[in-house]
Amino acid sequence: MKKRAYWHNRIEAAWERDSLLWLSGVRQAGKTILGKSLDEIEYFNCQIPRIRRQMEKPRDFLSAVAGKRLVIDEIHRLREPSELLAAAADEFPGTRILATGPSAFRVSPAFRQRLENRVREIWLTPMMSAGLADFGNGDVIHRLKAGGLPPFFMSSQLSESEYQGWMDAYWARDIQARVRVSKHWSFQRFMEMLFEHSGEVFEAVRYAEPCGITHPTVANYLKILEETLVVHLVRPYTTKRPTEIVSAPRVYAFDTGFVCYYRGWGEICDENRSDLWRHFILNEIQSRSQFRGVRYWRDKSGHDVDFVLAGSGDGPVAIQCGWTVDQADLRSIRAFRYQYPVGGNWLVCQDAGEPYEFVDGGTSFRVIGLDALAELLETKRLAA
Repeated sequence: MKKRAYWHNRIEAAWERDSLLWLSGVRQAGKTILGKSLDEIEYFNCQIPRIRRQMEKPRDFLSAVAGKRLVIDEIHRLREPSELLAAAADEFPGTRILATGPSAFRVSPAFRQRLENRVREIWLTPMMSAGLADFGNGDVIHRLKAGGLPPFFMSSQLSESEYQGWMDAYWARDIQARVRVSKHWSFQRFMEMLFEHSGEVFEAVRYAEPCGITHPTVANYLKILEETLVVHLVRPYTTKRPTEIVSAPRVYAFDTGFVCYYRGWGEICDENRSDLWRHFILNEIQSRSQFRGVRYWRDKSGHDVDFVLAGSGDGPVAIQCGWTVDQADLRSIRAFRYQYPVGGNWLVCQDAGEPYEFVDGGTSFRVIGLDALAELLETKRLAA
């Protein structure tokens, strides 16, 4: 069992502040194994009927385990999971609970009504930079190609059936069981097209006819995929200036491995590395910051900043990603700074060594790699 030190530390730090934690993440991100690997815990798998019977009377169950550290896996399989968590919050604050379940349950009305602001969420993303060492393979190219789900990352040779198996399990367990979606083929084709076009500006008209659905259904499917963490909507950073793109989001697939598979990329050529690197950097930002409000910026002249992080009083940070430093787009950041003069300009590049700064065209840039990005993200407070 792999010891995922970064996530262990994150959970322990969260338990110091809050008794109830919700571990979210897509299927096969490693939630169960991470929960089992924590120190001094009692593990309960709610897929097992005997365990569910133990929890039929939540207060009796909680009294028997009072003061302990519990991992309750697949908690949505209980008849009233929200009741158990609410009782724990109200009556057993000394008991530490880490609960897992599908992301669709986390955003359900029952959960929100009873537990909003009472449960701290920890989002276990696909593998980020700290996980490469945990799994004994620091090869970033391998991470981009295989993706960040541990079973896929550790596989010596992935087959098409493994990707389809993941898609089928997602449909059966995360969608059909929780959400009313009737057209399996249309929903799956919509997912496949989003993966093929991952990172592009979203236009509903592109998807409706090929998927055999209406524009409102496109919007509904996209909302479901976002809520279940299978895609991420990166919306424009804007103050409604006439030269800016103000509404159309970019849609990113959750994992580079699935992007490669659905684009048919058996090998990653040089021209595709920066695109996948940008996906990986988004994942890194989301992992470190636990923040879903990352933005991008684009104007009507074609200037395009990969990511914008809104800070608390120190101006937005503009981020351009490039596999190499010479591939980073400086011109677009200069255009962004013409509109928003205050804030940092980060060039996040795979070939960056020690961080350094330079000035080009009157604009100051900081060149950083993964380690420096991690340090900056751990200390920066982000705002939606």
